[in-house]
Formats: sequence, structure tokens, C-alpha cells
Amino acid sequence: MFISFEGIEGCGKTTQAELLAQLLSQRDISHVITREPGGTRVGKLIRGILLDPAHNEIDPLTELFLYAADRAQHTAEVIRPALEARQWVICDRFADATTVYQGYSRGQDLNLIQQLNLWATRGLWPSLSLILDCPVEIGLARARRRIMDTALNGLEDRFEQQDLSFHQRVREGYLELAAQFPERFRVLDATMGLEQLHEEIVILLEPYFNTS
Repeated sequence: MFISFEGIEGCGKTTQAELLAQLLSQRDISHVITREPGGTRVGKLIRGILLDPAHNEIDPLTELFLYAADRAQHTAEVIRPALEARQWVICDRFADATTVYQGYSRGQDLNLIQQLNLWATRGLWPSLSLILDCPVEIGLARARRRIMDTALNGLEDRFEQQDLSFHQRVREGYLELAAQFPERFRVLDATMGLEQLHEEIVILLEPYFNTS
């Protein structure tokens, strides 16, 4: 079972991915939890380049290729081997994030992104993609509170620094993908409480637990 968590900044996807991983451990279901970018040693180096706010000179096409490179390594090194070993894979963002962030928001060619994603993943897509949806203002406020509450000292990454219209396009892009591919996507209300949202995710996934 391959599950991706998607959504705007501050939607809570990382927390919900971790809660799901904890539940799988409690149920003795073998799994890996990973993320993009940065799910491999090479990916961590790429992530550092992509998210560093000092790198504002990165061309949008360069950004797109860096994400594709990270995804190719991640799929080959982590995701596909785990699935072949019959493990669950929980991924904090996957190829849909590139479609939304670099396509819908950055304006890169969607056909090019589709082809790059296809090559990078070798045709592999999640069994289920959970979009944690919330208004942009709520998500960004959460993200900025998290930054202030951690050792980041108020430092936002390159994407958190973008204006509201950028993040609104991200949200709209995710909802557009969900409408296009309803068989794979589920949209969940990320404004509900942390535990309530986790319970909703568990209910949604309950049928799959018994097949593991």
C-alpha cells in the first residue's frame, strides 16, 4: 500500500503521516515513512538547495528538474524496494506536489511535468493520495507558528516566503487534481482538530489494514 499526503503549507500532512506510521507500528504492519524532497541521502542534498531561502536565483525550470532528480532517486532507492518487500509506504508529498507547485503555481508546462514524473517514478503512483485541505490563511499561520516554536528562528523556506496568491494556486491545483482523479484522491478537512482528523484517516484506511 502506497499512500501520499498532500496539501498546502501548514495543512498538517507531516503530523498526520507520522500518526499513521505510529498506528501501523501498533498494528504490527511493516512500513516505511518517507518524504519528498529529501527521502534519500542524495535527496537531502537536493532538499537543501530547493528550500534554502538564499537560493532565490533558482530558475523555475532548474527547480523542476531538481524535484525530478530527487524523485527518481527516491523511487529507486526507497519506495519501490519497500513495496516489493510488501511494506506500506507513507510519503509526505510525492509527484502531485510537483504538478501543483511547479505547474499550477509556477506556470511550468503541465505536459512536461507529466512526462518528467512518469520517467522519475517509472510509472509508479500512490494507491491513495490524501489531500489535507484548508484555507491558505490558516495553513500559513500554522506554518509560521511552527517556525517560531522551533529552532528555525523565524526562518521561512523558499516556498513559505511566497505570497498568498501563490499558495492559493497551490490549493486550487490540488482540488483540481482531486476532481480529475477521484479514484485516487481523497480530500479531507484539515481545519478539524489533530486527533479528529487522524480518526477520519483511520476510518478511511480501515478496509486496507486487513489486507496487509
